[in-house]
Amino acid sequence: MVHFPLHPETPMEGLSLEILFRGRDMSAARQRLQSAMTAAGLPWGERTMTYNSRLAQELGKWAETMAGGEAIHDALYRAYFVDGRNIGAPETLVAIAQSAGLPSEAASKVLRERSFSQAIDEDWAMSRQRGVTGVPTFAAAGYGVVGAQPYEVLERLVTAAGARSRATATGA
Repeated sequence: MVHFPLHPETPMEGLSLEILFRGRDMSAARQRLQSAMTAAGLPWGERTMTYNSRLAQELGKWAETMAGGEAIHDALYRAYFVDGRNIGAPETLVAIAQSAGLPSEAASKVLRERSFSQAIDEDWAMSRQRGVTGVPTFAAAGYGVVGAQPYEVLERLVTAAGARSRATATGA
C-alpha cells in the first residue's frame, strides 16, 4: 500500500466538513458516496469532521510489518468513516491498534518516535511523482482510476493491464 497526503493541512484536532467544503453543496456528494458504500456493502456513518491522517498512515505502515497487521486498515476505516473518531489523536490510534490485535505499547512507541515518518514521506513523494490526485487510486501497468469505483471499472482496469479472467486462464 502506498499512502497519499489527502488534506495534509488539516489540523490534528480536525476540521468540520462544512468549513473544508465551504461554498459547495455537499448533499449530492454525500448521497453519491453513501449509495456507493451501501452498494459495496460497507458501513457508513454521518461524519461531520475530517481529521489529519498522517499519524494513522504512519501507524498503518508499521502495522503492515506485523503479522496480522493488515487488520489495522479495516479498524481505521471503521473508526473514521463509521464512528467519526479522530484518527489524528495518538491515544485514539493506540486504542485502534489494540482493537486490531496489535500490541498497544509498540503502537504507542511508533507514534511517539515517529519511526515510520520517513516511509510515509517516501510514499507521499511517490504518489506525487505518479500523479495521484485522490484516494483511493488503483493503478496497474500504467493504467489507473481514481476514487471509489464499481467492480466493473476495476475489472476493466486489470484487463487493460493484461490480466486474464480465471475462466480464460484455465480454459474453462
